[in-house]
Amino acid sequence: MSAPKTGEDSRLDQFLAFSAEVTAFGVVALQGTGQAEAYLRTVDGVVGTALVDELLGLHAGAPRAAGNEGGAARGVHLRRTIFGDGRLGPVARNIVKLWYSGVWYELPAAWTESYGPAPKDVTFVVSPSSYVEGLLWTAIGAHPAGAKAPGYGSWAGPPRIPRFAGDRLSPPAAEPVDGAVDAERVPA
Repeated sequence: MSAPKTGEDSRLDQFLAFSAEVTAFGVVALQGTGQAEAYLRTVDGVVGTALVDELLGLHAGAPRAAGNEGGAARGVHLRRTIFGDGRLGPVARNIVKLWYSGVWYELPAAWTESYGPAPKDVTFVVSPSSYVEGLLWTAIGAHPAGAKAPGYGSWAGPPRIPRFAGDRLSPPAAEPVDGAVDAERVPA
C-alpha cells in the first residue's frame, strides 16, 4: 500500500506531466533520471512557486481529447496559453532545456525587463548528475562524455537514435559508409 499523496507529491506529478508532454519523454523515463525534484526546486527557486503553479495549472486545464484532432487542439492550446505567453513561455522553454541539458539558462533580457529581475536567474548546471542524466544523450543516441560509457569499441559505429512515439522517420537501413545522406531520415 502506498502512502497518500501530499500537496508536494501532487505538484511534482503535475510538473512531471507537463515535462513529459513538452519533452516527448514519458513520465517513467523522466522519473528514471532522478532529476524531477531537483528540477522543480530549481524552477521554483528561480521564478517562484506562484509562476510555476500558474504554468502547471494552465497545463492541467488544457483540453483533453482523444485522437489526432484532439492532440492537435491540445497542442494549439498549449502553444497559445503557455508557450505563446510572454511571461510563461520563456519559463516553459527553459524547463524543456533543463530536462535536455541539465542546465538552467538565464531568461531572456526582455523577460527580465518586463517582469523584473529574478536574483537566482543565471545560467548554471543544476548538479553534476543533471548533466549525465540530460535527455539529449538519449535523444541523439549517445552518452555523456566522461560518464555512462557504452563499452569498448562502441565508438566504431554511428550512434543509434531511438524511435519516439509518433516518429514518422524510419531508422537508417544501413550504416552510411561514404558519408551519403540517408534519404529515409530526411523529413519530406
